[in-house]
Amino acid sequence: MLNNRLAIRLAEIKRQGLYRSRRIATATGGAAEVFSDGRRLINFSSNDYLGLAQHPEVVAAMVRGAQRWGAGSGASHLVSGHGGAHQALEEALADYTGRERALLFSTGYMANLGVVGALAERGGAVFEDRLNHASLLDAALLSGAGLRRYAHRDIGHLADLMSAGVKPGSMVVSDGVFSMDGDAAPVVELAAMARSAQAWFMVDDAHGLGVMGDSGRGVLELAGLDQSAVPVLVGTLGKAFGVFGAFVAGSEALIEYLIQRARSYIYTTALPPAVAEAALQSLQIAQTEAWRREKLKELIAYFREEGLRMGLNLLPSTTPVQPVLIGDNTRAMAISLALNDAGFLVSAIRPPTVPAGTARLRITLSAVHEREQVGRLLEILGHIAGQPG
Repeated sequence: MLNNRLAIRLAEIKRQGLYRSRRIATATGGAAEVFSDGRRLINFSSNDYLGLAQHPEVVAAMVRGAQRWGAGSGASHLVSGHGGAHQALEEALADYTGRERALLFSTGYMANLGVVGALAERGGAVFEDRLNHASLLDAALLSGAGLRRYAHRDIGHLADLMSAGVKPGSMVVSDGVFSMDGDAAPVVELAAMARSAQAWFMVDDAHGLGVMGDSGRGVLELAGLDQSAVPVLVGTLGKAFGVFGAFVAGSEALIEYLIQRARSYIYTTALPPAVAEAALQSLQIAQTEAWRREKLKELIAYFREEGLRMGLNLLPSTTPVQPVLIGDNTRAMAISLALNDAGFLVSAIRPPTVPAGTARLRITLSAVHEREQVGRLLEILGHIAGQPG
């Protein structure tokens, strides 16, 4: 009986064109390629923006880490799982972000749950951009404080929401780069509003760190904002840095408080030390090999110039996330499958990940893509997308 109810719901998901299926990758054929179902596909769906996941020095660091520390940490950070590899990475991340300290979390989702849960107070409010990542929205809902959502990048709407007064224990929380639209948050204005209201300001720059700014320090570097302006910075190690895990960076007091009160930090097994070793190596490469960011910028500019010339419905993004708006769920899936047949892995993103009526192809560019590969993708995409729906 219970399974029958689920079967009915699954059938409805399929009818709406929202059914999701997992793809099994059998091997990688290089940083920009993946093998699936026996076919080689050029991968335009990865968040490996700098192409570091396959870097031989990063892979070697993980192997050395496993040989030294073993495959897992064996316990939470506060029991016996916090090792020298974790400490070295936290210190390097604090230095990289220009902050007093950093704290490792197992995932970005857990970092956001932990921070908002620890800082937001009952009676306060968490003000969030409507297009924030699901982890940020879930964090506010679970915190016990009230979630107040403002229209995407709409400072005026946020001001209206805050005009009734902001109680102690409130937060202003935003993505740095929005993962499905690719645009950046107005962090300067948000920082000023949070400071004026004496609310915490938190930025999750998962998709900006490593690629945005002259030295890759993200949207805050572009905006010239430091720790005093943005007290809470969340970053991930699984996107531009090509590994796994996440971190929070901020003041000494903030990090110590999170160690005491962030439940998703306290009550989980620490990141494997070998992963920390690999992430430390990746962080060093990202800082020294600036050509990766420069090449990525060139590919983004080329994709946008040619895509707009062809009439593709591109969203206004200057980041590696380049969405092509399709609208209809079924048509977005059909184009994604046609691209797959042509040798390209491009994901169709549909509700509830994005608002209804805004299904899209989420194309992500990497420093290891070649201009010829991007040009071929544009050629095929223009032909397929130009056909009647």
